Amino acid sequence: MTTLIVIDQAPYGSWAGREALDMVFSLAAFDQPAALLFMGNGVNWLRTAQNAKGIGQKTVEKNLSAAPLFGVEKIFAEHEACKRFMPDTNSRLADIELVASVKDLITRYDHVVFAG
Repeated sequence: MTTLIVIDQAPYGSWAGREALDMVFSLAAFDQPAALLFMGNGVNWLRTAQNAKGIGQKTVEKNLSAAPLFGVEKIFAEHEACKRFMPDTNSRLADIELVASVKDLITRYDHVVFAG
């Protein structure tokens, strides 16, 4: 059984995305095939050089860099949202696979969980 966790909210201001990240790490740590998809405002999770000190939180960049260590199979991002929110491709984390059709991606997974 494969699981895709979808995050469509900005990285700060709500705990739903962080809880979704914990969920995908937990699944992967127990050898359950899991992947992440960032879409809409959620692609802002993928920005490099974030600074969240002003709001008293740790940046999510370090959390995401741990995904391969936990066994998260893949991190996807909606291509159109990346073009809209991060036109400079140098400001996006490496090893992110852009997807043109979210609908097609979702059909490849047995379970899809939307954060929030």
